[in-house]
Amino acid sequence: MELKAVIVEDEANSREILRNYLAKYCENITLLGEGATIEEGLVQIKKHHPDLVFLDVEMPFGNAFDLLDQIPDRTFETIFVTAYNQYAMDALNHHAAYYLMKPINIDELIKAVEYVRAIKEKENALEGQVLQARPVRAEGKITLPQQDGFQVLDVSDIYFCKADDNYTEIYLEKKKIVVSKTLKYFEEALQSYSFARIHKSYLVNVTEVVKYKKGKGGSVVLSNGKELSVSASKKADLLSYFQ
Repeated sequence: MELKAVIVEDEANSREILRNYLAKYCENITLLGEGATIEEGLVQIKKHHPDLVFLDVEMPFGNAFDLLDQIPDRTFETIFVTAYNQYAMDALNHHAAYYLMKPINIDELIKAVEYVRAIKEKENALEGQVLQARPVRAEGKITLPQQDGFQVLDVSDIYFCKADDNYTEIYLEKKKIVVSKTLKYFEEALQSYSFARIHKSYLVNVTEVVKYKKGKGGSVVLSNGKELSVSASKKADLLSYFQ
């Protein structure tokens, strides 16, 4: 698979080294643009829609995380290239694919690029299967505990559940029911049915999904028109319903 890449690095010498290493040691990767600042990096990313972005952490007037925060629904993978190891946890929290230390080790660079290639190939394969949904089930009933007893609800009537601290909002076609149970409670209660945890805040009835929009995690559109975000870590689980 061919990878399209962009480099965002404020040091010209570091950009040149990485550019040369990619050309010499990494196959099937095309460098489409470079930026020396956050602003320049954003321009290059929006212009080229890369598969992969190489990011230095510390740059003038901000850092790599400021850039990533401005692209919440990004479709590219990120490889951090930095001389500082204290940013590893922040990089992980921003779903970085790899963390390379300077000076760049060629074997590690090759490993990082191939790791990203494997991720993108898997994503493409899964997204290509979305058009053929496998049979799913949303039949049966669930009881919702209430102060004066409980309410019996058809599972098929639920569009999605949304977390609200220790409460859960149950969304039906024309109303919302608030229950004093966590979203984890309903995830377990509905695990035998066609419900997928797509985000820390959302549990969705897969039978109501009518569209998936690509992104780092992407989003789903339900039959009632509601669009919900999908977290990157939950994307594969959701798409597995459509294999």
